Amino acid sequence: MIERYSLPRMREIWSEENKISNWLRVELLACEAMVKLGIVPEDAYERIKERAKFDIERIREIERKTHHDVVAFLENLAENIGEDSRYLHLGMTSSDVLDTALAVQLRESCDLLLEDISRLFESLKRKAIEHKKTLMIGRTHGVHAEPITLGVKFAVWAFEARRNMIRMQRAREAVSCGKLSGAVGTYANLDPFVEEYVCSKLGLSREDASTQIVQRDRHAEYMCALAIVASSLEKFATEIRALQRTEIREVEEPFRSGQTGSSAMPHKRNPILCERICGLARVVRGNALMALENIALWHERDISHSSVERVILPDSSILLDYMINKFIGIIEDLAIFPDRMRANIDISGGLIFSEKVMLSLIEKGLTRQEAYAIVQRNAMKSFQGGVSFKESLLSDSDVMRLLGMDEINGCFDIEAFVSRTDEIFRRLESL
Repeated sequence: MIERYSLPRMREIWSEENKISNWLRVELLACEAMVKLGIVPEDAYERIKERAKFDIERIREIERKTHHDVVAFLENLAENIGEDSRYLHLGMTSSDVLDTALAVQLRESCDLLLEDISRLFESLKRKAIEHKKTLMIGRTHGVHAEPITLGVKFAVWAFEARRNMIRMQRAREAVSCGKLSGAVGTYANLDPFVEEYVCSKLGLSREDASTQIVQRDRHAEYMCALAIVASSLEKFATEIRALQRTEIREVEEPFRSGQTGSSAMPHKRNPILCERICGLARVVRGNALMALENIALWHERDISHSSVERVILPDSSILLDYMINKFIGIIEDLAIFPDRMRANIDISGGLIFSEKVMLSLIEKGLTRQEAYAIVQRNAMKSFQGGVSFKESLLSDSDVMRLLGMDEINGCFDIEAFVSRTDEIFRRLESL
């Protein structure tokens, strides 16, 4: 069985171990840059690299006293490095380390989510092509409109997934930005070369002008991108839920052997996975609002954003990773009932062909208003009575005066509704 869930990888990105490892990378690269500037002796740097180790439990123990995580981290490094530790963190502020290291985590998160969305796109693309000709009714306002194909529905989702890939690429660019510019962003005690060097080594851009922090519009863009992807998944899942309703039952999410739908009703096969995705989308959207709230801080920074980000960034990243992979599983194993789709098309007694009849009457010289009134009159007669739409038309003298039997039959050609959809699939297959 193919492993569908990349959750352990995302959890690793947001683990305490990875976070502090990135802090150490930033500190060591900054020290390396200062060697090149002649500020730090090279032999001291070599000893620092050799001895620079941290212990998470020890950091936590120190933090209980300092109430400052970066200070606790530096103290723990100093315990292991010794006297040469004085060359660490020279001219730097905590956010130089925190925000630059966070940029690495966010970039890694984006890369994993981009992999997820790419697999989702490919899955939807395959399903779209597979069901290119699977006819089903299209619905507007929840009411039967005109036939489409299930392939077209999947193609709409696939193109949306593709747009979400582009959004995540933009978000990746936005958050892949570090800063090492000191306490208020003026490089007062830190040569700009250090920032350029560290960010370059980490594959990050540098903030062109910063305060004590990387500006939070970048993080809000990331969170908004996640919220849009989550909302797309909710949209897809909501459609599956609607189509799984008993009176429709055109598709059904996977229902595994031994699964229970209800503790009270043994017959139930509920769309619980799609409902779960819809619920989690609300969490990701709510977290995006918190990221927008984080943009406005006092002066050169306050700390009100920090506590929020410790929750929303890892939680939303892990949640979305889970949601995408869960939905890929739903799509891959989705039960599809073409016969039921065809039966639902026929429920209206031919009313879905009303536009074809109206256009044929317009071609015969009637105004749109005249043609509309005639067709609507017959549609309502069919809708309210036991007669089919075609039978109603055949008994209408205004219709028969203008259209022959062959022309009326031609209006009821269901394949004509989807005869031009090949263009959609040409566009999809080119991606």
